[in-house]
Amino acid sequence: MLLRRSLRVTALLAACAAPVLTHAQAPEEQGPPSGWGLGLGVGWQRTPYKGVENKTRVLPVVNFENRWVRVMGPGLDVKLPSLGPVSFAVRAKYALGDGFEADDSTYFRGMEERKASVWLGGAAVWRTDFAKLSFEALGDASSHSKGTELKFGIEQDYRAGRFMFTPRVAAIWRDKKYIDYYYGVRPEEAIAGRPAYEGVATTNTEVGLRTAYLIDRQQGLFLDLSATAFGTGIKDSPLIERRGVPGVRLGYLYRF
Repeated sequence: MLLRRSLRVTALLAACAAPVLTHAQAPEEQGPPSGWGLGLGVGWQRTPYKGVENKTRVLPVVNFENRWVRVMGPGLDVKLPSLGPVSFAVRAKYALGDGFEADDSTYFRGMEERKASVWLGGAAVWRTDFAKLSFEALGDASSHSKGTELKFGIEQDYRAGRFMFTPRVAAIWRDKKYIDYYYGVRPEEAIAGRPAYEGVATTNTEVGLRTAYLIDRQQGLFLDLSATAFGTGIKDSPLIERRGVPGVRLGYLYRF
């Protein structure tokens, strides 16, 4: 469980650090992103599950990109040919889903573990003058939940001297199988105070602000603030004690 949570935070830290790599170049040097990035990050995100302690972790951040692939922590994009301003990729991610073990909280005693999964699918990014629009469709390749996730996001970069600011908003739809696996209570798991619950498809909303400070062409600092509001399918689960969760991630990245 410790490894699973660590990998999840690593993925979030790497995703936040990626813009530091991309924008560390001077405008006249911009081209297809390429290179390694290594750094150190701190990640904290409140858990929505009842009785599960929040964790703060200090972890390495690894990023690599060339014209064919992009690696961000335990996430991998294989780039496909672009169509004008729209780029495409085959995407794989680990530990996108929530999950728990029975010993994470006394509330989960008698419940079966909900395992993290490898998620596979496709992604597209459309860069316009006013914003970057992104879409991804992923399915549970590990067959734990057999679920599906769709995500649509909008973000835009703003530069002020050495600072980069990227506000974003995203809608994340998860199907019934996904919600039922990670937030449902099976009839045989139901007890007093933990009634049976069958999940339904729902849409979460995420807002955030990513800030990067470019120390020089090779070094950067990043800070990411986020908040996720849960849809009804998650909020109604007896396993959940919050209507949403905040997150904070910060760190340092060196570009080779």
